[in-house]
Amino acid sequence: MPAASTILLSPADNVAVANGKVEAGAVLPGGAAASQPIEPGHKVAIKPIAAGEAVVKYAQAIGRATRDIAAGEHVHSHNLAFESGRLPVVPPGEAAHATETDKARTFMGYRRADGRAGTRNFIGIIASVNCSATVCHAIADEANRRLLPNYPGIDGFVPIVHGQGCGMSATGDGMMVLHRTLAGYARHPNFGGVLMVGLGCEVNQLTLYGQKGVAAGKRHFNIQEAGGSRKSVEKAMGVLAEIAEEVGGLKREPIPVSEIVVGLQCGGSDGMSGITANPALGVAVDILADVGGVGILSETTEIYGAEHLLGARAATPEIAGKLDGLIKWWEDHTARHGASIDNNPSPGNKRGGLTTILEKSLGAVAKGGQTPLNGVFNYAEKVTGHGLVFMDTPGYDPVSATGQVAGGANVIVFTTGRGSCFGCRPTPSIKVATNTTLYNAMEEDMDVNCGVIASGDKSIAEMGREIFELIVETASGRKTKSELFGYGDNEFVPWHLGATL
Repeated sequence: MPAASTILLSPADNVAVANGKVEAGAVLPGGAAASQPIEPGHKVAIKPIAAGEAVVKYAQAIGRATRDIAAGEHVHSHNLAFESGRLPVVPPGEAAHATETDKARTFMGYRRADGRAGTRNFIGIIASVNCSATVCHAIADEANRRLLPNYPGIDGFVPIVHGQGCGMSATGDGMMVLHRTLAGYARHPNFGGVLMVGLGCEVNQLTLYGQKGVAAGKRHFNIQEAGGSRKSVEKAMGVLAEIAEEVGGLKREPIPVSEIVVGLQCGGSDGMSGITANPALGVAVDILADVGGVGILSETTEIYGAEHLLGARAATPEIAGKLDGLIKWWEDHTARHGASIDNNPSPGNKRGGLTTILEKSLGAVAKGGQTPLNGVFNYAEKVTGHGLVFMDTPGYDPVSATGQVAGGANVIVFTTGRGSCFGCRPTPSIKVATNTTLYNAMEEDMDVNCGVIASGDKSIAEMGREIFELIVETASGRKTKSELFGYGDNEFVPWHLGATL
């Protein structure tokens, strides 16, 4: 029987990953034979694993065997369970470096009055409350129909709507997070201008944003004061025409690549995510960090079990301590709701070969490359500094990306193994496929195919460089597949904390 097509990620591992379907009898690394067919992305034992023994992948424990596992046997949910312990930290690898040419490069972006760099020139219509969401959609539709043809320098009028803003406490974490998120969008550099629309009687009053200095230079009004829904649409046309006159003639100009801020996302992960796309994105992040740009790693529930790898790279003990504090908060938070962080892997993740949150997390942190961790931020908090940083968010992709954009991300890169569809206006979203089968099946949604890493056609370093180049091109105006399709109006999902009253 020929040797199986598998990937052994570390000599310390006791499982290999099927790189394509492995037939029964195929020879595995170490000489054992597969005792049954193994689907692509799934794990197979390459040596006997006793009940209670750690199953090791990426040279890290991803769980414990729930029964004796023979060499050649499929390893998955039926014989592997969540294990909260950690093996010793593997020393971080060498980070990829930028060239001197990279450090002198620019992208073609929009320089805003506050000094920040935009990669798009949208105008936003932001709802303060769910009650004004329909009117905001109507305003955006009418503006795109009536005004946009007259201003080719504007990328579009974008409704930013949500389901919060009333029926909630005026104080506490829930309102604080909503304020921070909407404020981050109101001042986002990819918006040339913003109109904020309220109903008038909601808890989340527009006057609160003026008090916080967020609405300075922004236009805003309430539907009740405007005389109703239709009159609000007409009132908005006049306001938006003024904004369009101000920003419709703006031109892209050279801006240092150090001002690119990339939000790192993964969704619909599979067994190849941590082997192909995520490590390749990590190389791109290393290069971006080396030129002075920012990569925002997030999804706290999806680094669980691998947070020690990030902590070992923290620039200061305080940064490592803040990250540990987030993990403890999430453990308490999920326990209070009768859940476990290990509930995170979805059915699609498991069909793709992932078994526990530890395994998923070890692949997810690869998006952050090997560069030092320079900061930890709260959800939707304005990101400052340079290099790799971490933002506390849930693992749910729209909520997580919303926080990153509110924090200032002007590009999103989103890896997927199962085929997540996503866009995030006003920020362009680059979609990276982990495997060639997915890329071929959903090419109209995928910008990059990292399946060529598994096939041996390109290296992780080569694909990392390719992703970095695409980030720069996208920041300069190249449209992504999700932008061409029209994603982005429904993916603004602020994190909802606190009671609904």
